[in-house]
Amino acid sequence: MSTLMIAIIFAIIGGVLFTLIGIVSGSDETAVLVPFTLIVVLLGAPPEAVFAFFMSAILAKHLTHAIPTALMGVPGDTLAAPMLEHANFLRRIGLPHIALRKMISGGVIGAFIALPISLLFAMFLSQFGEFFQENSGIIFTAAAVLIGYFSKGRWVSVLLILPVALIFQGLGLISSTILDKSLSISFFLGIAIGPMLIDLLLATSRSARPMVEKKEMNEYKLAPEKKAWSGYFPNPFKVLTRKQAGQVAGTSFLSSFTFALSPVGMTSLMGELIGSRIKGQYKKATSSLATMNGVTESTYVAETIIPLVAFGIPLSPVTLGPASALFNAPPVYSTEPINNLHTMLEPIDFLVYGLIGLIIATLIAYPFSMNYARKATVFIMKKVNQEAIIGMFIGIVCLLAFYEGELTGVLVTFAVAVVGGMLNRFLGLGVGVQFMIYYGSSWMITTLLG
Repeated sequence: MSTLMIAIIFAIIGGVLFTLIGIVSGSDETAVLVPFTLIVVLLGAPPEAVFAFFMSAILAKHLTHAIPTALMGVPGDTLAAPMLEHANFLRRIGLPHIALRKMISGGVIGAFIALPISLLFAMFLSQFGEFFQENSGIIFTAAAVLIGYFSKGRWVSVLLILPVALIFQGLGLISSTILDKSLSISFFLGIAIGPMLIDLLLATSRSARPMVEKKEMNEYKLAPEKKAWSGYFPNPFKVLTRKQAGQVAGTSFLSSFTFALSPVGMTSLMGELIGSRIKGQYKKATSSLATMNGVTESTYVAETIIPLVAFGIPLSPVTLGPASALFNAPPVYSTEPINNLHTMLEPIDFLVYGLIGLIIATLIAYPFSMNYARKATVFIMKKVNQEAIIGMFIGIVCLLAFYEGELTGVLVTFAVAVVGGMLNRFLGLGVGVQFMIYYGSSWMITTLLG
């Protein structure tokens, strides 16, 4: 079978899978994207297919995350949280379907603008790639300090960098002594599922259960669907006004250059930038939602492509979390030495297979969200147990950790998840900071501690 056909098949799988996952409220991007991307890599898929799968997955996920956000008032994932205020306003006046249509139409436009723009910018930055590669240790350390300072924990996050680096290196030394090889997948998975695992552990602890226990059932009121177009596939440029399409295009273009900044921060910033210039709450809400969801797509695409094409090492919040498996997935991909999609694909490959992923995700997730959002939401709420989904992710993580390091790999994953999850929940040491610490831990310990 040709590489092109394999890429198309994996893009379809990614589109279908993450269209469904996106409907589940609170499904964290890192916790769901890392395990499934690792599975695709370890199955032996060619790099073109891996990239097409990932592009399809992120677009599908960030289109359907609009469904619980707009219809239920519950954030579909972390990136949807800044949109809740505007989405809730439209729900209160009986127009959640308008919020949904604006959000997903903006998302489609944002993704297709970001791909070529970020690729061109990455090609320009690639002339500095050797410098970044040679100084990756100190760059990761500096980035950990910077991201830690601007995270929820602020100075606590900065103070915890060296102790956490010591924990990572200690676990790495113990596991390599037992297995005669180094683990990395187990560390990635542990960091990714930490917050999710801690919630499960709190729920099973008699003393900690009151922290997560709810006394009343959640109630959601869903407005009826109102279809305002003919056919199955609506035109996103007709869903948005000309002015809104221009706003989405402009903010998506700008955010395609900001690969080192937080996607959540950029989403909030661009939404406020557009909303502050509009009078009238309805116009402000619809324009802001279209813009913000467009920026969620553009930042994810740009923050994946720019470090991947220009440097080959993860230097953005997205590549340190959801896209980390595109850089490090031993024994297939690695960053020391650099042997990943950066060295395996040419810029034209990123463009072609990125477009394949985005087009297929659009063909699957966009009409699905526009036509069946309410029915899918009702089915998920009534028939799908959220704990079962979390259990499925934990099971996949155990499988991947066992594949890499047998029982030792599983124990390392859960040790990292417990430590990282507790620090994230109670002290604000975010997942992005933890990934930076892991990548820079070897340099920190050998250089700073001798």
